Amino acid sequence: MSAPLSSPSTRLTHKQVMSVVRRQRLQDFFFHKVTWLFSMLVLVALMGIIVSLVLNAWPALSKFGPGFLWRVEWDIINEEFGAAIAIFGTVVSASIALLIAVPLSFGIALFLTETCPVMLRRPLGTAIELLAAVPSIIYGMFGLFIFAPLFAEHGQPALQSTLGQMPLIAPLFGGAMNGIGILAAGIILAFMILPFIAAVMRDVFEIVPPVLRESAYGLGCTTWEVVRNIVLPYTQKGVIGGIMLGLGRALGETMAVTFVIGNSQRITGSLFSPGSSIASTLANEFGEAADFHLSTLFALGLVLFIITFVVLSLAKILILRGEKAKGSKT
Repeated sequence: MSAPLSSPSTRLTHKQVMSVVRRQRLQDFFFHKVTWLFSMLVLVALMGIIVSLVLNAWPALSKFGPGFLWRVEWDIINEEFGAAIAIFGTVVSASIALLIAVPLSFGIALFLTETCPVMLRRPLGTAIELLAAVPSIIYGMFGLFIFAPLFAEHGQPALQSTLGQMPLIAPLFGGAMNGIGILAAGIILAFMILPFIAAVMRDVFEIVPPVLRESAYGLGCTTWEVVRNIVLPYTQKGVIGGIMLGLGRALGETMAVTFVIGNSQRITGSLFSPGSSIASTLANEFGEAADFHLSTLFALGLVLFIITFVVLSLAKILILRGEKAKGSKT
């Protein structure tokens, strides 16, 4: 039979209690400082990236000023540069990728969490995660050697004969049909970011408490009504975060886009025409750049950093406004 807690053999002395308290305070102190150091390392790394970009890009920024953002020249010989062509290609290809990937990812995530047979959920979920692990250069090789010929033979003629005959948007689907260009780059980017967005959406949909779903079904709601009124409001932050993760991947993707975008420094009204993105321009020219040309490429990198920062800030503002709207309704 064990001794009572109040017995002298189990009672801690005041000195022992104070020793335990001091040790716990010391552990808390070191834990706080170590985690604070890790957090500061992230900020220091971020500031280091910004400072290095600004310093290296300063010659180009001081010469062209804010006009660098909307200049369309890219003349290496005469050292006349502008970021408008690369910004246009980056934004348009990433937008095409989101327009394709977000609905598909949403449908995949809903199927896996709401209607998929239990025996298929794990294999299909694993397959999506494996797609996210495929290197970008593999997507680029697939896009150039497999997708581009098929797209030129079947996809582009079909788009030109349908959407290319509609008013207002007809010029977007005109021009030469060679399988590469801004539209092809956007489709390949959609393949790349789809598993990221779908995996995040699936994970956040799964954290919805089962009692909420069951209560809605008990009231007679359909599956879509449960998704619209229960799942999406509960997982709003996670859904937006997954979309922003995919957008960040699309904006900064290099090798896959370089393979299929065409790498032409021009802006046209057709999505079939070759173009250029910030990442593809850096990949193609950074190895041979020197002096002022190199400074201009650093300026392009700074522009890409600013675009990504603005996108993430807008996403944060959107989340905060959604929370305020829900708070005002309650």
